[in-house]
Amino acid sequence: MPTTPLVPATATFAEVMSRALYDPALGYYGRGPRRIGRSGDFFTAVSVGPLYGQLLAQVACDVWESLGRPTDFTLVEQGAHDGQLAEDIWNGWPSGQKPRYAIIEPQPAYREAQRARLEPLMGDQIAWSESVSSFDLPSSSFFLSNELLDAFPVHRVRWTGNAWKELHVTPALEWIEGELSDAARAEVALLPNELPVGYTTEVHPAAVEWMKAMAALPFRGAILIADYGYEAAEYYTPERADGTLRRYFNHRSDGNALDRLGECDLTAHINFTRLIHIAEAAGLTVERFMDQGRFLTHAAMPWLKSLDGKPMSSATATALRQFHTLTHPTHMGAAFRMLLLKKDHH
Repeated sequence: MPTTPLVPATATFAEVMSRALYDPALGYYGRGPRRIGRSGDFFTAVSVGPLYGQLLAQVACDVWESLGRPTDFTLVEQGAHDGQLAEDIWNGWPSGQKPRYAIIEPQPAYREAQRARLEPLMGDQIAWSESVSSFDLPSSSFFLSNELLDAFPVHRVRWTGNAWKELHVTPALEWIEGELSDAARAEVALLPNELPVGYTTEVHPAAVEWMKAMAALPFRGAILIADYGYEAAEYYTPERADGTLRRYFNHRSDGNALDRLGECDLTAHINFTRLIHIAEAAGLTVERFMDQGRFLTHAAMPWLKSLDGKPMSSATATALRQFHTLTHPTHMGAAFRMLLLKKDHH
């Protein structure tokens, strides 16, 4: 049987996923930024072109305006990858007064790649921190996570007909049914149980803890989460009997999450209903929650109106092609959800 140093002993899938993605020596992301786009393992909104960042800049700028244009306003990005989105947002900022930019990045190889790209562009306007807790967050901020939470470790669970069991992973890379881990138990208690025997899905305690930590941070502004995801009623349908956990390798996606651990991206869709519940319980307000197509169309209205009556330049034609890819339901418009949370309290 295949074995890997990433699974030295039987463990929850969350532990395995964490090592497979983030282990400094063996993890898919741990070794440094991955290629994105046609030559990589996956394709993202950022790889479509700079328009995505320009539209997010408009969203962030609207928040800045609503706060009265504070001088300490900072864009904070977690999961910045190679810094491309930060560059696109910075270049697309619609006001002459640029914000500060901060990146939360625990991995040294990523910080180096981001510095090489962004310091020549932003100079002393950009800063890094290894964690949210170690970052001295400005009082007015726009916090951005783009395809961050789908790579947070998840626990795999299976319905036996009368109870939920957790799926653990053996050193021989086989699934084995066992008792619920302490980390998973509270989230599993919220799952429906009118489901077929053998129904398998995921719970997201790491994403829940992240949302709680975000809500507790002392700043005014907004939090934008852009990611693969569903609302709970859509997530836990009887038809989705094998959950949403997927492996990405060379632009192919499958459910063989234990194959080639450390060489492939692993993702699971976000339960946005759960995140919204946590956020609202902590006093945040849902400003907008919709699929990417509608969200970006809303953000693009000032730009689209500015095109009225103007001759079509090649640059505009290129941007409109990007807009179509980002917003059309058959491209990326329906696959992603975007949640903008307003945060009023320090």
